[in-house]
Amino acid sequence: MYHYPKKPERISDLNSFGPKSEEIFTKIDIHTVQYFMNAAPYGLYQTLWPFKGIGLNSIYSILGARDNRSWLEIKNTRKLEIFLRLDDIGITPK
Repeated sequence: MYHYPKKPERISDLNSFGPKSEEIFTKIDIHTVQYFMNAAPYGLYQTLWPFKGIGLNSIYSILGARDNRSWLEIKNTRKLEIFLRLDDIGITPK
């Protein structure tokens, strides 16, 4: 899952994330890359779901950050899988 050439030091260093993402994760007590990487991606998304501005791009970004891939690549290659998983956990995509 962790395919970075150099270990990222901050959440904003992860692919698909930036300072705003880091700020959002801070609101749910995720302050380190290690904690983010150890958390279940769909669990993170479910926790973030009620926040304003959280939509499908957020789950694409979470999955992309974990694999060092662009959120667009995740969207284009795993969209159906993600939709089905979100449906299984009772989240209707925005």
